[in-house]
Amino acid sequence: MDVTISPSRVSGGAQAPPSKSYTHRAILAAGYADGALVYDALWSADTRATAGAVTAFGGDVSRDVDDGHLAVDGFGGRPEVPADVIDCDNSGTTMRLVTATSALADGTTVLTGDASLRSRPQGPLLEAIRDLGGEAKSTRGNGRAPLVVTGPVSGGPVSIPGDVSSQYISALLMAGAVTEEGIDIELETQLKSAPYVDVTIEVLADFGVEAEHTDEGFAVAGGQSYDPADGEYHVPGDFSSISYLLAAGAVAGDDTVRVNGAYPSAQGDSAIVEILERMGAEIDWHREDGVIEISRSDLEGIEVSVEDTPDLLPTIATLGAVADGDTRITNAEHVRFKETDRVSAMADELGEMGVETTEERDSLTIHGDDSSLAGAAVDGRGDHRIVMSLAIAALVADGETTIAGGEHVDVSFPGFFEMLGGMGVDHDLERRD
Repeated sequence: MDVTISPSRVSGGAQAPPSKSYTHRAILAAGYADGALVYDALWSADTRATAGAVTAFGGDVSRDVDDGHLAVDGFGGRPEVPADVIDCDNSGTTMRLVTATSALADGTTVLTGDASLRSRPQGPLLEAIRDLGGEAKSTRGNGRAPLVVTGPVSGGPVSIPGDVSSQYISALLMAGAVTEEGIDIELETQLKSAPYVDVTIEVLADFGVEAEHTDEGFAVAGGQSYDPADGEYHVPGDFSSISYLLAAGAVAGDDTVRVNGAYPSAQGDSAIVEILERMGAEIDWHREDGVIEISRSDLEGIEVSVEDTPDLLPTIATLGAVADGDTRITNAEHVRFKETDRVSAMADELGEMGVETTEERDSLTIHGDDSSLAGAAVDGRGDHRIVMSLAIAALVADGETTIAGGEHVDVSFPGFFEMLGGMGVDHDLERRD
């Protein structure tokens, strides 16, 4: 689907979509339990992949058509051997979390995904499963899907790098709680994207499971049961998605833009509020009410690390294209291993729109003073975050911008373009055969 966006001003209110990270973990946690009701869940392509995995392991996930809550029948910590290959589609979170679940089953599980997912690294998690006594391999011998995992593992100590993906640690903690021995994780390198592990620990606690930070890394005791209070869980709003709404208000607000559903949580991407403040945005977060108000502002370039917030890089790059001076995004090498290489993707696509950048292996600098945003034909690279960030840049570009691959927003923000339309954005959706 091609999306054409004309220069526009935005105003009014917007509801933050539910958190994708929390929804993934809640669906799988409910699967590890006997079951649970998951309210305010994000029902997207990625989270449907996790729901499909829970079903493959012997559970069931159904969605109420009236209020959207999910009714999950769990597999009680004992996943069955799937009758078919588990297709994780484009969801790296699904693949990594359920690869560890596969290691609990008494038999062999095969996992795959689309071409993008089959290019993403899984090797350290496979090695960890082998160290725990399971069998785990890549069919192509390159540490990438398709994966073949045979269990069951009973737990124990394991070491794993922390600078490739925090999802490895989250996967082991979630699975380790229902092993006999539990799992002690020693980090071989500094942990990046650490807030995502905090999200996992927070969800585990809400499901009655204890996991903890240790001097070496993380640990979870075995023999625990997943059992949420009152048999239900409520998903908070998603700050990764909120970042695009706030960026729209900061660069193209016609009046104060109000984002609802922005309650504090362990999400590292809530750092977007501080980042915008540092850039000079007029922004006010009413935490108790879950409301953020933001107005169009003259932005100044800053230096910001995305070590713990990799999903914010595309948003920050777009803000840098509008800001005065240089915006330097550092500690970004791990952002290259997402749905696409997001460092190069933003440099190239913003470049098509007239933005000057300097790309290095671990950083991206956007030269705002040397840039003049102009409408262009750009490629969303099959990546929801690239598409949405380019859409924000299009709001203040000179002329129309056409973004290829607009349908990929369904991965994390179904209805994104409709929401922008409700805020006053002039856009046209054209589906391609």
